[in-house]
Amino acid sequence: MTERSFEGTLDSLEPIRDYVAEQAAEAGMDRSPIYKLCLAVDEIATNIVIHGYEEAGLSGDIIVQIIASPDAFEVQLWDHARPYDPNLHEQQSDTGLDLPLEDRRIGGLGILLAKDSVDKLDYVSTPEGNVHSFTMLLKQAGTASNGSEAT
Repeated sequence: MTERSFEGTLDSLEPIRDYVAEQAAEAGMDRSPIYKLCLAVDEIATNIVIHGYEEAGLSGDIIVQIIASPDAFEVQLWDHARPYDPNLHEQQSDTGLDLPLEDRRIGGLGILLAKDSVDKLDYVSTPEGNVHSFTMLLKQAGTASNGSEAT
């Protein structure tokens, strides 16, 4: 496990993405899943900064923990911002995406994007803070991406 702390500000979003991408590449992930993982982490980290810290009048850090195993790559974002579970958020469906912009409901697409970009997105609020966990399952050698044996 590796860990790094970042200020809970918008200026930290790019360094957080860079750190996650670097760690994922070192773990052997391909570019496409790295991009998707970074997209999901960036969406939730942005929400932590804007809604959890700034709008709540709070300040603090975002601690990024990386847990890599042969089967999965996990990123955890720890913060002390206002708690918010993205899994309980009334999620926008993709059915309204074909509507004109002025007819679409505002908000929620970032969470939908984050959930769709990773294999698993978990959230828990603990006495030590909030934890968002992003899991990407890693393909095993000799296994196709759908879990069947490669030929």
